[in-house]
Amino acid sequence: MTLINDPKKILILAPHTDDGELGCGGTIAHFISMGSQVFYVAFASKPVITHPPEFPEDVLEKEVRKATHVLGLQQENLMLYDFRIRYFSSQRQEILEEMVKLNKQINPDLVFMPSTNDTHQDHQIVSSEGLRAFKKTSILGYELPWNNFTFSNHCFVSLDENCIKRKIDALNCYDSQKDRDYLHEDFIRGLAITRGTQIGRQYAEAFEVIRLIL
Repeated sequence: MTLINDPKKILILAPHTDDGELGCGGTIAHFISMGSQVFYVAFASKPVITHPPEFPEDVLEKEVRKATHVLGLQQENLMLYDFRIRYFSSQRQEILEEMVKLNKQINPDLVFMPSTNDTHQDHQIVSSEGLRAFKKTSILGYELPWNNFTFSNHCFVSLDENCIKRKIDALNCYDSQKDRDYLHEDFIRGLAITRGTQIGRQYAEAFEVIRLIL
């Protein structure tokens, strides 16, 4: 029997580099510290536009490698694809086929992916195709408040200061994204405090329960 609080193999589905860290970075650090094997997949790892000279073409790949290393991820468990940002809808069959391969290859106990109510077009594809590919696996949808008009926070992962600090440090690896308000430490820590307050803990991350297998 697979218990959701003791998963041996966890798969993070991130439409773009940094989505996984933003949605469940503290949880990734938590489960790695507990001995779980965590795999991270980013479906788009190339910039959507040409960056200034100080940011090379492979900047996002370099940043996600640094960020996931900070969280404790084994680098052989990081998988990067080159699907075109904002055009996932025209590539959904290819994305589904890659997810099916990942399911056979990894056979995860628990999958994290964008919420089913995420409004970003690429996130919607990863969420809908993820449910198709991993329908026999427990699935939790992570929270990205700037994309969620509604969010069913029915699952919480309690986090300590070390996990939150790792999440903040991981997101600080994204120098090319520093203009994003939601990467600021005050926002990250504030949301974790809010979710922690809801369950009587210092910090937490909240998740939508999409599929739960006990």
